[in-house]
Amino acid sequence: MSEFDYDLIIIGAGVGGHGAAIHGVGCGLKTAIIERAEVGGTCVNRGCIPSKALLAASGRVRELRDTHHLKTLGIQLGNVNFERQAIADHADNIVAKLRGDMTNSLKRLGIDVIQGWGKIAAPQKVTVDTPGGEKTFTARDIILAPGSVPFVPPGIELDHKTVFTSDDALKLEWLPQWIAIIGSGYIGLEFSDIYTALGCEITLIEALDQLMPTFDPDIAKIAQRVLISPRDVETHAGKLALKVTPGAPVIIELADAKTREVVEILEVDACLVATGRVPVSQNLGLETVGVEPDRRKFIPVNDHLAVLSEGEPVPHLWAIGDVTGKMMLAHAASAQGIAVVETICGRERQVDYRSIPAAAFTHPEISYVGLSEPAAQEMATMEGFEVGTVKTYFKGNSKAIAEGETEGLAKVIYRKDTGELLGVHIIGLHASDLIQEAANAIALGQSVHNLAFSVHTHPTLSEVLDEAYKRAMMAH
Repeated sequence: MSEFDYDLIIIGAGVGGHGAAIHGVGCGLKTAIIERAEVGGTCVNRGCIPSKALLAASGRVRELRDTHHLKTLGIQLGNVNFERQAIADHADNIVAKLRGDMTNSLKRLGIDVIQGWGKIAAPQKVTVDTPGGEKTFTARDIILAPGSVPFVPPGIELDHKTVFTSDDALKLEWLPQWIAIIGSGYIGLEFSDIYTALGCEITLIEALDQLMPTFDPDIAKIAQRVLISPRDVETHAGKLALKVTPGAPVIIELADAKTREVVEILEVDACLVATGRVPVSQNLGLETVGVEPDRRKFIPVNDHLAVLSEGEPVPHLWAIGDVTGKMMLAHAASAQGIAVVETICGRERQVDYRSIPAAAFTHPEISYVGLSEPAAQEMATMEGFEVGTVKTYFKGNSKAIAEGETEGLAKVIYRKDTGELLGVHIIGLHASDLIQEAANAIALGQSVHNLAFSVHTHPTLSEVLDEAYKRAMMAH
């Protein structure tokens, strides 16, 4: 018999913790997972899954109301109506189904799910505040996967009805006529897409000088033309929402981001705060093992995701997911969880972040993997090589033309000397699916010289990348 209750205890049953638990059992580890709320974490309950359901429904409404586009395909429709509550229920039902599936998969595999707030009590020891009182468990290895919550800047007051975060917005309890969205990252963009499709007007507020600061500049330019200009969206870049007061109307004090001087007062029906997320690193008992979160509240880890105390790994303690601050993406958390379990089992594995793709599920979609052009140029200066870039457009793609969806671009960034693929950025129809091919190529260290010879199905959207690889090869 082992001296521990479990081989592996995971605190947090989001996508990262769930993936680690399943892999742990697959590797023969006796595993328990601790969760205070619902299995599935942010992604399933308050993030990727419900937002994709809302985007699917609202996107269909947008498509069916685009009479000009339908006419070019020879289709005419009468009035297109929707029921807000039914769309909200669609998202709810999908969340309930997936949450149920995840919970059942844990039970089926014999993973103990312990309900309550878990924290470290001592090395290799965890206490859980359960509904039935405090319980203590020991484990040879502990993985922290507590996730993140929406960040609300100071000066913004939430009432969860007129001023709210993505957590509340996903319930779609009402459709305000005029909504201010603070933040133009992927969360802000996706909600702008949902709300404009359902007939709301949007004011997009971004503190940095340009909109969509996290996207490659060329992609942001097209996104502005396709996702913002033709829609009911007004934008304020370089502006801070200094003070937001809930009510009818919601009052927003807009200030110049540099001087912090108030330049305008907005009165809107509602305000969505989409200013990013912060890690849940409080109240985890980190101090009992001498661990201090960094100034941005992330848990410090090394390349193997071992938790660090004053720069040294704490034995048998690991952290994965949003709380590590590496890439705040569900699939990155899952990859980290699997890598940690492999390392625990003596097969050291690190996550290759450069090959992890990301996507925004707007209409059309945006996706990317690897480096942006500015980041690639920076690396080139340090390492002494030249960066090559090529662009191909959806308007020359047969499948996009047949669909009447020709807005879009693929941009490929590579090393001119070796041809190694450094980054790919796509905006256009099905960009989130197209990016996987590029992600796999980056993971394998592929060169555009080889990729140019891989055969793509004709006529498909994947030929947008095929053409880009061929152009890159011909350029040298």
